[in-house]
Amino acid sequence: MFAVQPPAPANSEGGAAGDSPLVRTYRAWKGNNEFCLWGRLIFGPDGKSILLTIFLVVAPVAVFSVFVARKLLDDFPHHWGYSILIVVILHTVFVLITLVLTSGRDPGIVPRNSNPPILVEYEGNANINNEQTPQPHLPRAKEIIVNGVSVKIKYCDTCMLYRPPRCSHCSVCDNCVERFDHHCPWVGQCIGLRNYRFYYMFVFSATLLCLYVHGFCWVYIKRIMDSEEISIWKAMIKTPASIALIIYSFISVWFVGGLTVFHTYLISKNQSTYENFRYRYDQQANPYDKGVAANFREIFCSSIPPSKNNFRSKILIPKEPSESSRRRTVESLSPMMRKTAGDLELGTTPGYNEFEEEEEESDYADEFTNDEEHGKVSGIGDDMSVDLTRMLHTEGGQREVASLLRHSLWERSSKENGT
Repeated sequence: MFAVQPPAPANSEGGAAGDSPLVRTYRAWKGNNEFCLWGRLIFGPDGKSILLTIFLVVAPVAVFSVFVARKLLDDFPHHWGYSILIVVILHTVFVLITLVLTSGRDPGIVPRNSNPPILVEYEGNANINNEQTPQPHLPRAKEIIVNGVSVKIKYCDTCMLYRPPRCSHCSVCDNCVERFDHHCPWVGQCIGLRNYRFYYMFVFSATLLCLYVHGFCWVYIKRIMDSEEISIWKAMIKTPASIALIIYSFISVWFVGGLTVFHTYLISKNQSTYENFRYRYDQQANPYDKGVAANFREIFCSSIPPSKNNFRSKILIPKEPSESSRRRTVESLSPMMRKTAGDLELGTTPGYNEFEEEEEESDYADEFTNDEEHGKVSGIGDDMSVDLTRMLHTEGGQREVASLLRHSLWERSSKENGT
């Protein structure tokens, strides 16, 4: 059984024990995301690519409206020509709305843990013959049962948590995302649980927009042929804008149309792109497949779960230890380090008698008591990071510090002797 260590307590003024500053969550966010409107919109690190996507949508529609739709306003009875222009504008607005909803919202980010999970059953390190037994490591993966099927979930070292089912860590945004589908560079955002519906609506509506523009460009060419009684080639020469739009929309429809067909298939199977590309359900049954109709209802008719992150909430940022406190930490540990180094130089096994060990550790505990407001003391060496403040309050913790220091210096001496 695993548990997460509780966050640092706050005082009555809303601050932390060390008068840590209060900042908005989005300002202290550890992922690679970019925020707009003071944390109301969240984008990936490539969020500026949405500007290119908007241009690729708006520019051809503007050309179509000026050089094609405007010429067709009076070519249909009962003013039906105006509907061509109105429909293309409304359709474009809908495409842009779904684009922003896909790109600017939380895709389903799982909040990181401030500390890794700990084993509840583990009650401490047992000392046998004054030797410390190693602390057990967290398993890299666990298996859970989903709808009668065994599903493996993995531990994320970056987020320090076991990922929920269908969750994966995006290497671009550096976040764990629920029901991770893929990271789309065209929208500059991960596609996950909370924005997959809007992503599908975006590519589907963009496909319809391409077909709409492509079709009415041919209608305009046909109108020129009938009005001037010329061949199709001469009519095409008279409207170069229509030719450019026909070529552009033809290429674009293969891209967005292909995505629409592919994701329609994925929805019918209740799979994600990530799962499909990894052949996740080739060897076992898909525990999430509920049938075609139920799968589509789950995507389009179910309520979107609320975000697990409040990017505008205020959080505590612990102060970094000052240089003076770090210097006192190193100086307080220097007697133990000198004695251990001396034992190694003499070729003896590092060790202390009980009197010297208890006396020195008592001095260290007194000095670290003054530095409790700084929290953890890190970086005694290049390869050691220990919460000395907490450990030195107990006799077992003091022995653990001494053992870790002896072990670190012994490894360094072994490496130097080996070289």
